[in-house]
Amino acid sequence: MTGYGDASAQIDGVHYFVEVRSLNNKYFKANIRLAEEFQGLEAELESRLRERLTRGTVTITARCSDETASAAHTINLGALNSYLEQLGALPQIASGQWRIEASALLGLPGVLQPPANEEERVQRVRAAFFQLLDKALASLIAMREREGGALAADLEGHRAHIVARLAEIEERAPSVVAEYQSRLKSRIENLLREAQIAIEPGDLVKEIAIYAERTDIAEELKRLSGHLEQFREMLTAKASSRPLGRTLDFLAQEMLREANTIASKSPDAVIARAAVEIKGAIDRIKEQAQNVE
Repeated sequence: MTGYGDASAQIDGVHYFVEVRSLNNKYFKANIRLAEEFQGLEAELESRLRERLTRGTVTITARCSDETASAAHTINLGALNSYLEQLGALPQIASGQWRIEASALLGLPGVLQPPANEEERVQRVRAAFFQLLDKALASLIAMREREGGALAADLEGHRAHIVARLAEIEERAPSVVAEYQSRLKSRIENLLREAQIAIEPGDLVKEIAIYAERTDIAEELKRLSGHLEQFREMLTAKASSRPLGRTLDFLAQEMLREANTIASKSPDAVIARAAVEIKGAIDRIKEQAQNVE
């Protein structure tokens, strides 16, 4: 499910910002974007995400702007002087042909040293990031819940459509065999009348019984009704820690299996049209189930 949340704070002169975005995904995938000096927090941030979310591609962007003096790196004068002595020995430098840029010197290995309290600074950033992450997640989850409400209403609409078509099939099914019996009897009587041959009533009954057995969809209708009831219960159930979307997707597959069997077993045109509508609604349910957590 899609969602967005962010939070920011100004603490002791340092500005912290955390942004969380989520996109639809059948599984959980986390993308953590941090400055290089805070890469060690990535595993903890992902763990916090997994506690609150179970599906979706989730991206965290966390950064801080430290304008205090404590963020300044220290210049290693010994290393800098060593570089200057070596460079001064070059003829191009001594003759003034080459110039030394201060920015280039500061970028040399070992010249700039991180603050002595770097570990303490990381811990302060960690505490701020996690506090803001919880706030951003609360906003994201609230947005996803609103989307979830709309999805639930849409899924219920498809379920109600299937129930209505299923009622039509259940009403129509008993008359299919009776109509077949009438057509078969009439056809046979016409053929026998022309050939002047008599037929045993038992043979006619046997043929009708075989047709009734071959086109019987009572079990499929019962199972599909059971799946629909379970589907309704899941939509109306209170929040659960289980990944509901995956269960709905599996249940939709089972419903589609029963609908396909109904369509293949019954030669009746009315039932066939209703089965096609049912399969269309189930396909839409399967698509939406990918967006449900």
